[in-house]
Amino acid sequence: MAEDYLDRLAGFVAGVRLEDLDESTVAAAKNVVLDTIGAILAGSRMAENANFARFALTTGPGKSSLFGHGGKVQPMFAALVNATAGVALEMDEGSRLGGGHPSIHVSPGAVAVAEDRGSSGKELLESIIAGYEVTSRIGTATEAKDEIHSHGTWGTMGTAAATARLLGFDAAQTRTAMNLAVSMSPANTWTPCLEGATIRNLYPGRSGFQGILAAHLGECGFTGLKDGPADLYQSVLGEGFDRNAVVDGLGEPGSYRIQRNYFKFHACCLYNHPALDAIQSLLRREEFGPGDVSRIQVEAPPLALIMADPEPENMLAAKFSIPYAVAAMVVRGSADVTSFYPQQVSDPQTRQLAKLVEVVADSEMSLRRFDYPASRVSVSLNDGRTLEESVTVQRGDAQNPVDHEELLGKFRFIAGDVLGESRTKQVIDTVARLDSLGDVKELTALLGEK
Repeated sequence: MAEDYLDRLAGFVAGVRLEDLDESTVAAAKNVVLDTIGAILAGSRMAENANFARFALTTGPGKSSLFGHGGKVQPMFAALVNATAGVALEMDEGSRLGGGHPSIHVSPGAVAVAEDRGSSGKELLESIIAGYEVTSRIGTATEAKDEIHSHGTWGTMGTAAATARLLGFDAAQTRTAMNLAVSMSPANTWTPCLEGATIRNLYPGRSGFQGILAAHLGECGFTGLKDGPADLYQSVLGEGFDRNAVVDGLGEPGSYRIQRNYFKFHACCLYNHPALDAIQSLLRREEFGPGDVSRIQVEAPPLALIMADPEPENMLAAKFSIPYAVAAMVVRGSADVTSFYPQQVSDPQTRQLAKLVEVVADSEMSLRRFDYPASRVSVSLNDGRTLEESVTVQRGDAQNPVDHEELLGKFRFIAGDVLGESRTKQVIDTVARLDSLGDVKELTALLGEK
């Protein structure tokens, strides 16, 4: 039988070798790992995530760390807790090309398995690069239904791929693990995000847990579908699935998805980011404040219309409200993590301004396009002026990158309170030489409690 797309994908996962990759790919992977660790550490301090970590410790001892906490648990529970914490503040990286947020769906599980097995830093990086590629490419190939929030969906397969790589599976075993994982993928709507129900944060945690489990189910002799992705995404969660898109350009130098990602510099859903960049640009160029604004219009991709509620009820819902995020940017000059804390979400000035923000759709806009604006913003002022700005690629994307020092600054800002200054520097330095670590415990030992 001729090799199909899943055979090629599984062969790629089993064959990834750091020494065969461009230096730029390896450097990008280290940046992604550091950014993901920062997001997890920052989210680990939220009450529900701290409670979740304590619960995980009751499930029995293990060798895998809970970032920001003491004690160790089995890999599946470490992935569950760490990935859940990593999305709580909406600061984790992602892929505009597809797959949503590949690293938070792959890296926590990969780190947990690697720590459990005493894997090297090189092996960890190889597994994350492979799992990231799988997650993003399956996402690219899927035309998701509008009502489906694909958070967690593709990541189950990505974590299974990363786990298979760390367990030394061959291509056939890897294919089985990935197919098993797809049949265990979460299926969710956008409603929890819009209501601000924090069960939404569990999606990548479930993804990591079940991705690791899928690899072990294969070892136990369980069998999966012949083509799990097509079965799920062609009709249930998607309107179509393009098998050829999964492997188009697979493994070509410079094309790895982990180096074509985006990093977040606003603590909210990506659909906000182009508009926030536009507002930030206008604020720097013109002189106006909240009291000067009579109306703001934001043109955005059609899906963003579900994110038009100007009166979000809580922190998570505010992160999925374009009017709130835009208003916070005008009032505070920033949409960082502090702008979405509960006390700020209830700020009267911000809430009043949010009511003046209208979101309209441009059917040509898509976050998967790089040749057309992702947002246009028009700010009408009381003095009769109208300020306009458009953004095609938001800051932090690989096609509109920030310098490395700004990435490190983000890590220091979101992780510093958890680690302290000295350990923050140690983590940065350790990730920078991750490919030379003999055991990933050299890194994870730095990620517990102060």
